[in-house]
Amino acid sequence: MSTPHSRLPLSAGGSGFPTLLYKELLRFWKVGFQTIAAPVLTALLYLLVFAHVLEGRVNVYDNLPYTAFLIPGLMMMSMLQNAFANPSSSLVQSRITGNLVFILLPPFSQQQIFWAYLTAGVIRGLSVGVCIWLISLFFVSLVPHNPVWVLVFAALSCGIMASLGIIAGLWAEKFDQMAAFQNFLIMPATFLSGVFYSIHSLPPFWQQVSHWNPIFYTIDGFRYGFFSVSDVSPWHSLAVVAGVFVVLCMATLRLLAIGYKLRS
Repeated sequence: MSTPHSRLPLSAGGSGFPTLLYKELLRFWKVGFQTIAAPVLTALLYLLVFAHVLEGRVNVYDNLPYTAFLIPGLMMMSMLQNAFANPSSSLVQSRITGNLVFILLPPFSQQQIFWAYLTAGVIRGLSVGVCIWLISLFFVSLVPHNPVWVLVFAALSCGIMASLGIIAGLWAEKFDQMAAFQNFLIMPATFLSGVFYSIHSLPPFWQQVSHWNPIFYTIDGFRYGFFSVSDVSPWHSLAVVAGVFVVLCMATLRLLAIGYKLRS
């Protein structure tokens, strides 16, 4: 006989993680034209415009065409923005439509909620990045010199932005607040992180400012995986990216544990 506290398992093995992850994956996949195709098209337009205007006029690394230099930056910028957008928009939409209660009522632990939203955000970010890379092969042969570095930096960087997206989704009560978070924090940090240029082309003051931008290390380490050259040591970039990822994960788990803006 079941006790008053017994519950039916949410999925195989009694974990709600696969169920919530499937819901988040299905959410962005059903509107893939908006969540995958649109960011890829935007990156392609950046590539066409900047490559046409600046090819041969901007010197980056020795013997490296500007178009090849630009592609990893565009890939990472698009991956970061979409990894952030997935959990943040999902949480805000759930709060506005009133169905956030269906996540709070089941016996989900904060770890299950966190990893489901984070994994879905990472998968969306990586999907956009892979599509951009495949299309870029029509413009230049871009084969990673160090695929492991590419994968590590891509996964950790998307994890950082997915965690930040969860925090933004918990904080924002309407889409205007989420848009402000993205427009005044995420966009400036990504555009001023070396997507379109090497920081060595900047004046010394702005080079120092760039070193305080964690997004710079995600792009620089990711670019190292393609060309085996970078503006700073890839190990230094890896330490910064991994450290930021751990800190944001701990902060996000703490907010979920106390039910920040979830139960009020």
